[in-house]
Amino acid sequence: MSVRQLRARLRERRRSLPEHYRRNAAHQVASLLARQLFYTRARHVAFYVANDGELDPGILMMDARLQEKQCYLPVMIDRFMSWRASPLVFQAHDPVAEELVRNRYGILEPAFDPSGITSTEMLDVIFVPLVGFDRRGGRIGMGKGFYDRTLAQLYRRFRRPKLVGLAYDIQEIDEIRRNPWDIPMDAITTETGLIEISPRG
Repeated sequence: MSVRQLRARLRERRRSLPEHYRRNAAHQVASLLARQLFYTRARHVAFYVANDGELDPGILMMDARLQEKQCYLPVMIDRFMSWRASPLVFQAHDPVAEELVRNRYGILEPAFDPSGITSTEMLDVIFVPLVGFDRRGGRIGMGKGFYDRTLAQLYRRFRRPKLVGLAYDIQEIDEIRRNPWDIPMDAITTETGLIEISPRG
């Protein structure tokens, strides 16, 4: 099976989950992460707005706001980016006071405001959406490479955030064959637990 076929199958699998299951899973993931030291100590945390059946981190983002953590969301900055460029930036966002707009893919994001942008390496945690994952930190995304291109720059920095993928159990597969440009996760959280990835995967 090709990666494209696998991606389509996994997307359909996650979209087929009942709404009540998705809500319960979001609560369970938020509860699991609220007990993790890397999250409780974090002050600057990047989330995402769920789309296409992705596990929704909205509950966790509201928890972060209540704990006075600074929340961020990804914003697409250019439709004509080279592979070497970062197509995403992380912008400060208040989930209560600020509205979102739809980008060219129909995904909600903050209206671009350069004053709210932070350097990616200054974040403590980035929660990353997944289409598929394995227990070595391998990730299948939506196929556009936005996160891979953005996060690749972190490996040239002394300090970098913890990368935590969020997914449902049904999105796990045995092994993902990595390309040189694929960025592995440091941990993956599903509705049933946290998977910490060893440095050697």
